Amino acid sequence: MFIDVAKVFVKAGKGGDGVVAWRREKYEPSGGPYGGDGGDGGNIILKADEGIRTLMDFRYKRSYSAESGENGRSKKQYGRNGKDLILRLPVGTLVKDEKTDKVIVDLKENGQTYIIARGGKGGRGNAKFATPTRQAPGFAEAGTKGEERSILLELKLLADVGLIGFPNVGKSTLLSILSAAKPKIANYHFTTLTPNLGVVRVDEEKSFVIADIPGLIEGAHEGAGLGHDFLRHIERTRILVHVIDASGSEGRDPVEDFCKINDELTQYNPRLGEKPQIIVANKMDIPEAEEGLEKIKETFESKGYKVYSISAATLEGVNELKYGIWDILSNIEIDYETFDEELEEFEDKEESIIVKKEDGKFIVEGDFIEKLLYSTYFDNIDSLRYFQNVIRKRGVVERLKKLGIEEYDSVFICGHEFEFFD
Repeated sequence: MFIDVAKVFVKAGKGGDGVVAWRREKYEPSGGPYGGDGGDGGNIILKADEGIRTLMDFRYKRSYSAESGENGRSKKQYGRNGKDLILRLPVGTLVKDEKTDKVIVDLKENGQTYIIARGGKGGRGNAKFATPTRQAPGFAEAGTKGEERSILLELKLLADVGLIGFPNVGKSTLLSILSAAKPKIANYHFTTLTPNLGVVRVDEEKSFVIADIPGLIEGAHEGAGLGHDFLRHIERTRILVHVIDASGSEGRDPVEDFCKINDELTQYNPRLGEKPQIIVANKMDIPEAEEGLEKIKETFESKGYKVYSISAATLEGVNELKYGIWDILSNIEIDYETFDEELEEFEDKEESIIVKKEDGKFIVEGDFIEKLLYSTYFDNIDSLRYFQNVIRKRGVVERLKKLGIEEYDSVFICGHEFEFFD
């Protein structure tokens, strides 16, 4: 089974908490803060691996979490960092944010890596908060949460050549002749329900990858048949080889067939019309094919298309086609563009603080303020003073004043209610 779309949830590890500890050793009467920092949480890393061909594994497991960092220890010992989790994906996988549908990263090179969810940072122990005026801080810092998000994985086939055309025009047969691939071949429509890949050897150290894209039909760009599933894979090819039944054996006009398929391509994505395209007039062993070939050449050669006449059944013209494909590939740059939506813009969520007024309530929230809140020991004067200083330096108090807050008004910080005093 060829699985080419998957939705997964990823969650990086939480950073370990810093600890409050004191130095209590013989011959060290002054003691002092001795709490260590927490370890960083593990990242979740995506890695492109050419040894993987489908997204099958992600169909059965849909949630992935990296290891959290350890809490700090006494004697200024750091907690251990959480282990990274590496998810291996096929080369050619497009990763999108599930909420916005924007592209996060395009994994189109073997070995390419990307951190899809960063682990939380370890919190600082109380030893880090000691100052000349605050020599015995009785508080530490909590570790931050790891990033989490739902992502869409979309596999777009990586191939040099894409075989396109209506069902039953001989694409699978041509693939089996040009390469060692063994696609299912039969005389009925939609024999191919998933793309088939093959490697075509031209000469020593000269070869290319060819993909038999399942047969397209009218309305494919709107999802008719399995249209969107099939069209997705065409974007990854460098050139298109358009196979036409020159004999019109199923009562269709070969010229109309070509125009209909290309219309589907450009309606799905206008840039697909810019790809180099070769026309292959197949089934030349059938007598009626000569008339069809003449019509094809008369219509398309004047528009710059190269037309090859072949018979996949008798192998006539197949070698000429193979070398013609190689000649074009040798003279164009490799560019596996997908032409998808714009890349997602990065936002530093950890540092964001939201200050707003809703239904008469003053609200402060955000990842940074949540971390600060849970790091505060409210029964410790030093910790409380540190909390107040930070929210002032971050402009929270000033922004609340602009919203009209007054003495004794309630402020809700991450769900906790506080009274406002200036």
